[in-house]
Amino acid sequence: MRIWAVANQKGGVGKTTSVAALAGLLAEKGKRVLVVDLDPHGSLTSWFGLDPDHVQKSAFDLFQHQGQVPAGLTRSLIQPTSCAGVDLLPASAALATLERKMIGVEGMGLIVSRGLAQVWDDYDYALLDNTPTLGVLMVNALAAAQHLILPVQTEFLALKGLDRMLNTLAMIMRSQRKAIPYTVVATMFDRRTQASVQSLNTLRKTYPDHLWRFAVPVDTKFRDASQAGVVPSAYDRDTHGVRAYRRLLDDLLAETMQVKAEAQ
Repeated sequence: MRIWAVANQKGGVGKTTSVAALAGLLAEKGKRVLVVDLDPHGSLTSWFGLDPDHVQKSAFDLFQHQGQVPAGLTRSLIQPTSCAGVDLLPASAALATLERKMIGVEGMGLIVSRGLAQVWDDYDYALLDNTPTLGVLMVNALAAAQHLILPVQTEFLALKGLDRMLNTLAMIMRSQRKAIPYTVVATMFDRRTQASVQSLNTLRKTYPDHLWRFAVPVDTKFRDASQAGVVPSAYDRDTHGVRAYRRLLDDLLAETMQVKAEAQ
């Protein structure tokens, strides 16, 4: 299983949309995909028609066993989605209470890794949607991740959030003593606005080695897909936004293949 975390320390930059879009496109390719909602707001959970305020089993259950994950627990929490080939480990609002509950618990940063290990052979990919807040949930996601996708809206304030996220990533890599490859993805790009164009140019100058070569445009069909409870490519497979995510996925898969080839 390959684990991709999608994160940024700013809300509203397209994290959940990126997870839903990439998951659907991976399923199109015949991959078995698990999407994991680690955000107490539960946007990904809501996308697939579940209410994070009332869901009975969720990622919160992983954190209730003093840093351990009982055998079989992860599989018992997973639910199917409207997209064949994509399953969901939902979020619940109770995730917001973890910070105070996990104080002093040994191994608290590795719980998601331990949980995913239980379903390692069940899926080809796991995509982790994250809260924008630095804390135990984001630490868990980054500890588990083999690749980090950083969506950043093409506007000034979102660029500041990216700086904070990269500082967090550097801190996690030092503490975990491992390198986490990452790809910055410009989202919500509107070529008609000067602010959007300038922000994209700033990203290209500042992060030339990590910025994806294209951008995901503004696409109202993403909102329509979430309201319908389906992945974007199932709602309309040929919108500008879906075509951009399809191109992004192809580049991510090509990078994965290159890394595997170099390791052999």
